[in-house]
Amino acid sequence: MPVHQVVLHLLCLLTLPPLLVGIIVKVKALFAGRVGAPLLQPYLDLFRLYRKGTVLSRTSTWLFVASPVVAIVTMLLAGLLVPFGYPSAPLAFTGDLVLFAYLLGLARFFTLLAALDTGSAFEGMGAAREATWASLAEPALFLGLLALVRRSGSMSLSTVLDVSLDRGWGESSAVLLLVFVSLFVVFLAENCRIPFDDPNTHLELTMIHEAMVLDHSGPALGLILQGAATKLFVLGALVVHTILPMSRGSSVVGWASFLGAMIGLAVAVGVIESTMARVRMKRVASLLIAACVLAGFGVILTAR
Repeated sequence: MPVHQVVLHLLCLLTLPPLLVGIIVKVKALFAGRVGAPLLQPYLDLFRLYRKGTVLSRTSTWLFVASPVVAIVTMLLAGLLVPFGYPSAPLAFTGDLVLFAYLLGLARFFTLLAALDTGSAFEGMGAAREATWASLAEPALFLGLLALVRRSGSMSLSTVLDVSLDRGWGESSAVLLLVFVSLFVVFLAENCRIPFDDPNTHLELTMIHEAMVLDHSGPALGLILQGAATKLFVLGALVVHTILPMSRGSSVVGWASFLGAMIGLAVAVGVIESTMARVRMKRVASLLIAACVLAGFGVILTAR
């Protein structure tokens, strides 16, 4: 991968994730008939949090402090494994898709530990819910990646996501469609978006992810928010490249199509959150199991 493409990849990974959050908030405000917060408000929120002090509980240990750092570092590493506007990622090797999935799991694991480390029953409840949904979302992710692996014959994300109109949609459109729907459901669940979770909720009995980070403040909370935005961007890139052909010609066309698709994905999330209500807790499992089934059908179709 050329050096200038690596630099552009890193710039996108470090600077663009909060913009997706701002687009989602703006779309939801437009649907509600409001002007809403400025598009760059997430950047201002992060800047404000990084300037504040941190309040630590007397019962917390080093796990509570380390969790936000691990969360942001793992998401940045995962972002280096997924191609953006160029057909190859900065880090590409055989089996990197397994590392990608386990980086997501490592970030979640430390977030759960930090929630339990506070000694709060409320945060423990949120951690239990997060672990439950993760046990259903991860099989769907692995099955979706397995279907793409069987279709491409490679164990590297850069090759797996190298979809062309002729080789991809021309030969296995049904597989790609099933995998796309499955990964989109996982994308919403992993990022705690409606209909699975509401990142803006303040109702104690319905909180999942937000319940786990209530005790974080200042720079630690800023790292958590930036890590969440990075996760939204990275998983969004994975979903987008499932159906978006990556240009092997002009790099300008490739980056323009990728950024346009990411903006479209953010708008789609905003529309979904504006037109749908959050489902009941017991229905969340049904949606994730359905995503597993769709990805499983994709695997079966690749065996023909």
